Amino acid sequence: MAERGPAAQWAHGRARRASAVVGRLTASSRMEPDFLVVGAQRAGTTSLYRTLTRHPDVLPAGLHKGVHYFDTAYDRGPQWYRAHFPLRATAARVARRTGRRPVTGEASPYYMFHPLAPERIARDLPHAKVVVMLRDPVERAYSAYTHESARGFETESFERALELEPERLAGVEERFARDPHHVSLEHQHNAYLSRGHYAEQLERLAAHLGRDRILVVDSDELFLDAGPVLRGVGDFLGLGPWDSQTFEKRNARPRRSLEGALRERLESYFEDHDERLAAWWGRTPSWRG
Repeated sequence: MAERGPAAQWAHGRARRASAVVGRLTASSRMEPDFLVVGAQRAGTTSLYRTLTRHPDVLPAGLHKGVHYFDTAYDRGPQWYRAHFPLRATAARVARRTGRRPVTGEASPYYMFHPLAPERIARDLPHAKVVVMLRDPVERAYSAYTHESARGFETESFERALELEPERLAGVEERFARDPHHVSLEHQHNAYLSRGHYAEQLERLAAHLGRDRILVVDSDELFLDAGPVLRGVGDFLGLGPWDSQTFEKRNARPRRSLEGALRERLESYFEDHDERLAAWWGRTPSWRG
């Protein structure tokens, strides 16, 4: 997806601020999210969310897919959060036209990794469903590194960033536990290996939400043959019949492929984590098949 120029960024920012003001004034008249796409980062969450919002039963969140309420903006309160979603009157008009109740939701890929987000979601959205997208953790880590480097959050080489990760993340879970409003840029932007510990994150989600509210999608399967996967997501969210749609990869950055000894080392590193994932999921992920 192309980066916005300065003028476009200014206009978009101004529109978002105006929308937020109006949203807060009408928060009590707005829909509550029915679903969240919670991660993993760089696993196709943007592509899935954009595709979902083309379904006639789905009303998108405001001007951006990721609200980040349950991770970095929780102190702004529920009224601020509800301001991002469509009016119930809009949903009623759609329902009269289609004969089905529309749903709304957002996609914030840090929710899956943030240690406090699952409990917050369970408490504040007791009926919302959660979609998790998983990608080969080696590819995910390298894609995240490329992404964070381009955004200015990473200045080291990939190998050096992996070496620094334990030091960067040391004690961060304890700081979150002591201070619910704590924000860690290192935890959010430099956790290349830790974010690939998928089973740990799914176990935490399930402990708070229950497994029946979680759908796990293998992103490789989505990009290879989107139709069946999208129909499965639609069934999980209770959407009406879904004709095949063009599915395009969004938010991708060009980069060289990761090969050689480093790839082999990372594949070995994630082997035990992938086995734990397969046991929880009840199936072997595509990258280990």
